[in-house]
Amino acid sequence: MKLTKRWLSLGCLLAITAMLVACSSSDTTSKSQVKSKVYRSIYQSDLSDPIMAISRLSEHQHEWKGTRYRLGGNSKAGIDCSGFMQVTFKDLFGIDLPRTTTEQAKAGERISKDELRTGDLVFFKTGRGPNGKHVGVYVKNGQFLHASTKGGVIYSDLDSPYWSKAFWQARRL
Repeated sequence: MKLTKRWLSLGCLLAITAMLVACSSSDTTSKSQVKSKVYRSIYQSDLSDPIMAISRLSEHQHEWKGTRYRLGGNSKAGIDCSGFMQVTFKDLFGIDLPRTTTEQAKAGERISKDELRTGDLVFFKTGRGPNGKHVGVYVKNGQFLHASTKGGVIYSDLDSPYWSKAFWQARRL
């Protein structure tokens, strides 16, 4: 009986030690690798399929319609332009964007306005907000989707006098 208890105690001690060693192992993934992760969701569509991307962006706009603009916000209680892009690209396309407009403006490849296609990021210098910049996603026919300070999550026309004058750059991810 004493021998059995001793073996049980020794077995438990070995099992606990093995678990502690396994739990203490460090993650060798670098920060740059973490930032480049592509997330997958059941709702994800491919940016290379414009019909599917347009459909998903339209559904996404309906889900977020009525959400007010809130600087620094990232939920349906209130969201800002870069937060909306971050949520949109992660949920719909599995792309993890940086949080701020300034950082998003460095992502992907810069393209000209006449090269725009569905899913491209469009940037504006509005002079409003903490850095005076704004971001949205190009949908089709000169329309882009964004979180507007006045209308919340809406479509706007790139060729309207305001947005045309404020246009800064476009980027393809």
